[in-house]
Amino acid sequence: MNRIFAASVLLLLMACSSKEKKDEKDEKDDLIEFDLVKAFPHDVNAFTQGLVVENGKLFESTGQKGSWIAEVDLATGIQNKKIILGDKYFGEGITFLNNKVFQLTWQNHEGFVYDARTFVKIKDFTYTHEGWGITHNGTHLIVSDGTDVLHFLDTVSLTDDHIIHVTYHGTAVEKLNELEFVDGYVYANQWQTAILLKIDPATGKVVGRLDLSSLGEEVSKFNGSFDVLNGIAYEKKSKLFLVTGKLWPVLFALRLKS
Repeated sequence: MNRIFAASVLLLLMACSSKEKKDEKDEKDDLIEFDLVKAFPHDVNAFTQGLVVENGKLFESTGQKGSWIAEVDLATGIQNKKIILGDKYFGEGITFLNNKVFQLTWQNHEGFVYDARTFVKIKDFTYTHEGWGITHNGTHLIVSDGTDVLHFLDTVSLTDDHIIHVTYHGTAVEKLNELEFVDGYVYANQWQTAILLKIDPATGKVVGRLDLSSLGEEVSKFNGSFDVLNGIAYEKKSKLFLVTGKLWPVLFALRLKS
């Protein structure tokens, strides 16, 4: 019996070791490489929640007291503020669709719709979950709520048309935050990590990952404090990803290799 037990334990250990090696290989295989193209100044007081390029212009939204939406001069980091929320609101992500700007708030369960040209508020809308990141695929707004769920909203009723659960090798991926939709895939910051996830919106599966920990090392060279990575924008003409973080002094332009 002892020999049989010992053999069983050995087989179990070998199976676990094999699985660990396979998982490590899978994690390496799905890493997306990138080139760091350029660094731009970023407002160290901006608690970044949303980042988006619209008609060649960079827009940013922030959280905390005095949350704002602003057009940002990429070369200088200087903002032309369009909207400043009241102190009761903690601003979150933004996206542009159909000549409108859609903005989330964190725990107020309220969102706002503005005219994209004038930034005059058109209407409010509500939701039952927290609001984190927002993007769109042209037909639906896509919203994260800090869990493994992505909500696909009807653009007229602004209610859920459907949801997906995001998984990585069969395991739920939580803390989905700022979002960007690029070439048929959802890219998501995973809060409190240096990882960007590439998600297939049809299945919810993570099909690629960017490890941006090297950017954190670059940011640490600056004086002062800074918070987590957050903020993804995509510039279609140059095919560059723009990424930054909360209270970061710098914004990076990246070009993906695959």
